[in-house]
Amino acid sequence: MTELSLFEDMAIVLAVALAGALVARRLKLPIIVGYLLMGVAIGPHGLHLIHNVGDVETLATIGVVLLMFTLGMQFSLKTLRQIGLIATFGGAIQIAATTGLAFGLGWLLHWPLKESLLFGFFIAMSSTIIVLKTLMERGELGTTHGRVMIGILLMQDLSVVPIMIALYSMGSSVEAFSTTWIWDLLKVLSFMGVILLLGFWGFPWFMRRVTGGRSRELFLLTVVCVAFGAGFGAYYVGLSIALGAFLAGLMVSESQYAHQARAEIGPLRDIFATLFFVSLGMLADPSFIWANPGEVGIVVAVILAGKFLIVSLITWAFGYAPKIALFAGGGLFQIGEFSFILAAVALDTNLISDHIYSLTLAAAGITMLLTPFGMALVSNVYHRLIQGKRVAEFLTARADPVDVEERKQLSGHVVICGYGQVARNLGKVLERRNFPYLVIDIDSRNLEPLRARGVPCIYGDAANPDILAQVQLERARVMVVAFPDPIAAKLTVANARRINPRLDVVSRVHSEEDSEVLKGLGVARIVRPELEAGLEIVRHTLHRFGLTTQEIQYIVNTLREEQV
Repeated sequence: MTELSLFEDMAIVLAVALAGALVARRLKLPIIVGYLLMGVAIGPHGLHLIHNVGDVETLATIGVVLLMFTLGMQFSLKTLRQIGLIATFGGAIQIAATTGLAFGLGWLLHWPLKESLLFGFFIAMSSTIIVLKTLMERGELGTTHGRVMIGILLMQDLSVVPIMIALYSMGSSVEAFSTTWIWDLLKVLSFMGVILLLGFWGFPWFMRRVTGGRSRELFLLTVVCVAFGAGFGAYYVGLSIALGAFLAGLMVSESQYAHQARAEIGPLRDIFATLFFVSLGMLADPSFIWANPGEVGIVVAVILAGKFLIVSLITWAFGYAPKIALFAGGGLFQIGEFSFILAAVALDTNLISDHIYSLTLAAAGITMLLTPFGMALVSNVYHRLIQGKRVAEFLTARADPVDVEERKQLSGHVVICGYGQVARNLGKVLERRNFPYLVIDIDSRNLEPLRARGVPCIYGDAANPDILAQVQLERARVMVVAFPDPIAAKLTVANARRINPRLDVVSRVHSEEDSEVLKGLGVARIVRPELEAGLEIVRHTLHRFGLTTQEIQYIVNTLREEQV
C-alpha cells in the first residue's frame, strides 16, 4: 500500500533505532553509535529496508529543528557574549585553516585545484547535531568547553551562506555573483532583525495571551510553530534551518516561558532526533570504503589529526586553558551534516566529481561515528596525563594562585571544585553566614566576580594534585565537587583524599556506576540532581496529605539510602 509506505518506513526506523540503542547501552557505548550503525544496516547501501529515504530525511529535519531550538533555549544572550570572540574570530580562523589543510591534502593526492578548495569547504564544517547530542549524553552541555564548541559550530552554520554563494558563483558570471551576494545579504539581515523584534516584543506579548487560556496543547502548538516558523524563515533567506531554530530558541530563553517550553518539547525532540541520526547512517556507502580503503584512510586520518590540532590551538590562542582547548579539539574533528548539502550542490553544478562526493560522504560518516569515542578518549587521556607532574604543569593553569599569606590563614574552610550554578548557590549561603570558602575552577570567567568580592580562588584544574596542594586540604572542613565531568570528579576525590584521608567530601554525580566508584573512594555524601528533585516532589506531596515533618524526613531519608 503506497499510502502507508511512509508509516512503514517510520516503524522500521524507530524499531531498529530501539534495537541499536539497547545494544549500545548493553555494550556501554554511546546511543548515537547504535543509531548510526543501524542506519547503515537498513539504508540503500545495506539491507535496503527503507522504500523512500527522502521521506525519512524530511522527517529527520524535524529532529534537527527541535534539537537546535532546545539548544537555543538552554543558552542566553549573556552566554553568547562571553564566547562571542572565539565564536566569531576563532570560528572564521578555523574554517580558513581547515580549508588550507584540505588544499594541501588535495595537492598531495593530485586532485584538481578547484576540487581541493571545495573539499576544504566541506571538511571545515563540523556536526552541530552530533556534538550537541554527545554533550547532552555526557552532561557537558553547560561546561566551558561545551559552550566554546557550540559557539564555533554556530559560526560554521553562518558560513554556509557565503560558501553556498561561492559555489554558485563558480559556475556563473561575476555580475551574477555580485547581485546574488547583495540580495542574499539583505535577506539575511532582514531575517535577523525580524527574529530580534519578535523575540523581544512580539513573542512575550503573544505568549501572555496563549497562557491565559491555561491550555497545554495550545502552549505546545505555539512553541512548535515558533520553532518551525523560524526554521522555515531561515531556509527562505538562505540560512540553515538549524540556525533559524537556534535563534528562535535563544529569543525564547530570554522569556519566562523557556522552562515550560523545554519540558513540553522534549519528547518530540528525542523521537525525531532519532530519525535524524538513523538517516545519517543511511547515507554511508560501505562498498566505496571497501573499494578505496587507502585513500579513505589517509583522508580520515588527516581530518582527525588536522581538525583536532587546529581547533585546540585556536582555543588555546584565545586564552582558554589547555584542558578546554584539548576537549574542544576532541569534539570538533568530524565533518558535519551541512557538508552533505554543500557537496550535493557542488555535484549538481559539476564542480566536483562523483569520486570526491563519495569520499566526502564516507569521511563524514566515519568521523561522525568516531565523535563520541574521540571525546571520551580525550577526556581519559587528559586525566591520565595530569597525574604526571611535568605534564600537569603545562596542562593545568597555575597562574592565579591564592596569595601565600591568605593560604596560611585558611582553616575550617570549604573547598568548592567547579563554580557552576549549583556551587554559586552554596557560595551565596556561605558568604551570608560568614563561613570561609575557596573556589577552584578552570573557567576564569566564573572567578572574576569572586575576586571582586575578595573570595579566595584558584584558576586551574581541581583534578591536578598540585592545584589541590595549594588549598590547605589538611585544615579544610569539607570539599564539594560540583562539576559534571565524572572522570574529573573521580580523580579530584582520589587526589584530595591522598592529601587528607579524613577529608569530608560531597560530590555531584549522575549515574549509578559513578556513584559506586565515588563511594569506594570514601565520599561522604553523593548528590544526584535528578534524585534530589524527585525527593523534593515527594516531600511536598506528602506534606499535602498531612504527614508531619519528622515522618516525611524519615521517608525521604529511606528513599535516598535505597537509591544513592
